[in-house]
Amino acid sequence: MDQALLLSTDAEAASARFELLEDVRDVFAVERMTTQNGKEPALLLHGRLLTDAETALARLEPRFAARGFTPMLRRQREGDLLIASPGVIGASRSRLWLHLLLALATVGTTTLAGALLAGVNLGRNPAGILIGIPFSLTLMTILTAHELGHYFMGRWHGVQVSLPYFIPVPFSLGTFGAFIQMRSPIRNRRQLFDVGFAGPIVGFVAALALLIFGLIFSDALRAFRSYGPPLGNSLLTSLLTHLLRPDEAATILSRNPIALAAYFGILLTGVNLLPAGQLDGGHIAYALFGRAARPLSLATVVLLFALGLLFWQGWFLWAGLIFLTGLRHPAPLDDVTPLDSGRWLIAAGALVIFVLTFIPQPLRSF
Repeated sequence: MDQALLLSTDAEAASARFELLEDVRDVFAVERMTTQNGKEPALLLHGRLLTDAETALARLEPRFAARGFTPMLRRQREGDLLIASPGVIGASRSRLWLHLLLALATVGTTTLAGALLAGVNLGRNPAGILIGIPFSLTLMTILTAHELGHYFMGRWHGVQVSLPYFIPVPFSLGTFGAFIQMRSPIRNRRQLFDVGFAGPIVGFVAALALLIFGLIFSDALRAFRSYGPPLGNSLLTSLLTHLLRPDEAATILSRNPIALAAYFGILLTGVNLLPAGQLDGGHIAYALFGRAARPLSLATVVLLFALGLLFWQGWFLWAGLIFLTGLRHPAPLDDVTPLDSGRWLIAAGALVIFVLTFIPQPLRSF
């Protein structure tokens, strides 16, 4: 009985492999087949592509899905690799109530943070929390713009993405930012680049516009007193404060709610563009260099530890977060199709934005 069952299982496996070979015949020349151990072993087809990777993946996806597999393309030194990964990755339903609840909670915590930064004693004056509203709305606008950049670019590429999840915290700035969840796989490195870069560029434009607005209308918006240690400057914030408010360049950011929130938006843009792990800069770096970008993640963590020792201890937290969320970047389904020259040019623009926005010492000593 056991032997008959084993023979039956072997026959089914052989039939499944034969069907997969028939599915790939027009786009992939199979030279040998191996298996990859795991909970559900994947089939590895070694050989060479007969067409471009994008066309091959487009043809294989519906065929593999009908048999319960997801195709993945990789390039190795000895040739091309087509992986038949068990399971079909599908989209899950979004819980709109959860997104709204987190957004409202984050508005509350960032308003609280804004009031505390303005020096309000909420124990004596609970209504003073309203002073934090300009700070909150500015920061929420920048975070929302950043995440919607990812969201709409993902939807444009046909990637199933969630609405933003905001992260409220009752201290510091009132939030740890926001994120969206990918609910279907990224098809290729071009999609990865576009989705990764869209967030920082849209968030940067929003933060830049609000920073300029806050500086220009500083006299009408001045609700904050100087609070905490002086702020460090990026090249961009230094240029704008000296250009628009030369007499108050050293203190204006810490006394203006909109300019201060925009400052932190600029700071987060620079941090997000670090070429590491799951940060947007990590997505961009992998899209550019593939697996060769992996040492950049480790180098970034080492650099942040050095910056923590030399300038600001907060970099230790960022280094730890990057390390805990993973230094290795997951590959898209098609890891073969390279970026075009236009995206390389945009990547140069991303580097310029990083240089302009990164702040080695966000908080300076008195």
